[in-house]
Amino acid sequence: MAEVLQKKMQQEVEKFKGIQKEYQTVISSRQQLDSQLTENNGVKEELSLLESDANVFKLIGPVLVKQDLEEARQNVNKRIDYITAETKRLEKTIEDLDKKQDTQREALGKLQQQLQQAQVKAAMKA
Repeated sequence: MAEVLQKKMQQEVEKFKGIQKEYQTVISSRQQLDSQLTENNGVKEELSLLESDANVFKLIGPVLVKQDLEEARQNVNKRIDYITAETKRLEKTIEDLDKKQDTQREALGKLQQQLQQAQVKAAMKA
């Protein structure tokens, strides 16, 4: 009985580790998006300070290419919209993973209690 519980416990621990690994990956992605959003908001602010006849250049590879100011503003706004949507999606994923971790912790706690009870019973028989 105790061996079966130990194997089940080991499987549940592995499952929990997998959830934690996925959680860390999502958190890392979320942090990267935060950084990108901050950078793009800074660019948006800089572009808003420019007058309509200002020259704007975009770095493409090793070359600076002249770009229309309005087009640059639109591109930055699109990036901000995309990053914001991705951030919301990741927040939902984080919530789901939090719930999975909590459920897994509960399952591990129950298994641990069962294992302890089985060990006590085995010790009493011996």
